[in-house]
Amino acid sequence: MAQTTKYVIKYKLNGERRFEFAQLRTGTEEEARAALQELHGETGDVISEVKVSKAL
Repeated sequence: MAQTTKYVIKYKLNGERRFEFAQLRTGTEEEARAALQELHGETGDVISEVKVSKAL
């Protein structure tokens, strides 16, 4: 199993600020967007302003 680290993902969903915690391998924006897409599904929601940082 690959090593993962807990990250906080700050983003906007349809213009509303939100955040989620996720276990990611690299913490890249692409990986975070994939995790958010999995979480929110294919509902047509707009995910923008994605910022990733290590959780404390």
